[in-house]
Amino acid sequence: MNAATPATGRTRPWLAFRRPNLAIGATIIVSLVAIALVSLVWTPLPPAKMQIVHKLKAPLVHGLLGTDQFGRDIASMLMVGAWNSLSTSAAAVAIGASLGTLLGVFAAARRGLTEAFVMRVSDVIFAVPPILSAMMLGALIGTGRFTAIIAIAVFMVPVFARVTAGAALQIWSRDYVLAARGAGKGGFLITVEHVLPNIANQIIVQVTIQLGLAILTEAGLSFLGLGMPPPAPTWGRMLADAQTYLATAPWLAIMPGLAIALSVFGFNMLGDGLRDLLDPREKGRS
Repeated sequence: MNAATPATGRTRPWLAFRRPNLAIGATIIVSLVAIALVSLVWTPLPPAKMQIVHKLKAPLVHGLLGTDQFGRDIASMLMVGAWNSLSTSAAAVAIGASLGTLLGVFAAARRGLTEAFVMRVSDVIFAVPPILSAMMLGALIGTGRFTAIIAIAVFMVPVFARVTAGAALQIWSRDYVLAARGAGKGGFLITVEHVLPNIANQIIVQVTIQLGLAILTEAGLSFLGLGMPPPAPTWGRMLADAQTYLATAPWLAIMPGLAIALSVFGFNMLGDGLRDLLDPREKGRS
């Protein structure tokens, strides 16, 4: 069935939910966000509460998902860890996307040496992995949420700069942009009125995909002790703490591992679904 009605040619919005990847991704992410928000006001038990008498209890024996080596409730820690992971990743991607988009559209508007300089700097920044950046920042200002956010954000800047510059260069070659330049409009007005609105879809899709990568990176930083310090629960540190108990209490690693995998999978599915939905070439299909 065609997604556009013959009378109006407008896209019927409910057809978006017929795309399985978009529906699955949106369901997973909405559920994770809901759990993270609920954790701000309620958890089954205080996530830092230790009950040594109930340590290493299996799921459903004590609590829904069992307890860790200190008797802390795994379900409560996962809920709070969802908020810590999502909020840290969202802040990092927001900073990286903002700076990267600005650099990308600036490079596309100026071209020449400016574009070459921005791209080469992006190459240098992209060559430094976020874990190394976090280690250097940790040595200077200490580890914690701020360090993780900055390390991930710095890694995201060249990604968005490249995506934005490539998309913006295509818009700058369009006839309506050439007409706007002929009418006397400057680079700033053309960027705001024509370039950014026409590349917004690609930026939104890239943000969604990078959120999944940011969660994975934040988990890696926490695993290495470069993320939020204890006792704040994070999925990565829960995995690190579980290494000693893989044979006797495998659920300590399985639960946070599933949470990380599910969140990354959800964001990737959502990004793929949004790409299909927002791509003009796909709007006539369903």
